[in-house]
Amino acid sequence: MIDELFEKFDGAFSKNTLRAYRSDFEQYESWCSTKNQSGLPATPALIAEYVDFMTTENKSATIRRRINSLGTIFKLSKYPDPTKQPEVVLALKRMHRKIGRQQKQATPLTKDILDQLLLQCDEDTRGLRDQVLLRLGYETMRRRSEICGFTFDDLTEIPRRGSAIRLVKSKTDQEGSSKLIPISQDLVDLILRWKVYAKIEGAILRSVDKHGNIGPKLNPGSVCTILNRVVAKTSAVDHGARFSGHSFRVGAAIDLVESGASLEKIMLRGGWRSSDSAMNYLRSW
Repeated sequence: MIDELFEKFDGAFSKNTLRAYRSDFEQYESWCSTKNQSGLPATPALIAEYVDFMTTENKSATIRRRINSLGTIFKLSKYPDPTKQPEVVLALKRMHRKIGRQQKQATPLTKDILDQLLLQCDEDTRGLRDQVLLRLGYETMRRRSEICGFTFDDLTEIPRRGSAIRLVKSKTDQEGSSKLIPISQDLVDLILRWKVYAKIEGAILRSVDKHGNIGPKLNPGSVCTILNRVVAKTSAVDHGARFSGHSFRVGAAIDLVESGASLEKIMLRGGWRSSDSAMNYLRSW
């Protein structure tokens, strides 16, 4: 059943989204089988019971994501979507009252921390790559997969506005309509210096081994490793802090708040479509 369902979705969503949807549906289908019930079509009572079951072992964010995934799958498969029915809404409210909404937050990589980390970067191959990663992540406020997707050809100029980099495709723009993100001339100069030094074309961010050998496009999963490796070099940053790809977005957003920027500007810079999404990054800090 699941293979037939997901054949319809192929090409309409990113591979990561499809992988997440498939995993969430398999979890649900497995639970249904333990109850000797069919997962499709789903009833509000069945989904509410599933929420109650998940509450015992999962975090609230995981439960919300799974229910949202199921809702999307139901709707696009032309099955009734019970996830917005009162029984499910009440089950989610019970879940939040029982286990709360708190999530582990990425430590914000604000401008002062950025400056400290840049001081730890050498002028060799790995050091230059790390400098580009740090500044590109902070200035663009993009997700790690989007940062790793930038190419040298994406650098451009906005008439009367200065330098920019084109984001061809993002999590909220799967169809690739693209957008221009303003960046500083200092960052452009650094990227071009890296290009000449490394003698590369195509993807800006590359893997670099311990011997300084340059490899293919940087894997998004390596961003956290690089960040925490650079953090470990300085005593000016708490080594118990949790840095991840989201640290760029959180830190830059906080700096914008403290500079007096409006929520609308922060949403535009960070690529958030709703104020709730943007506020989730800022609320804990």
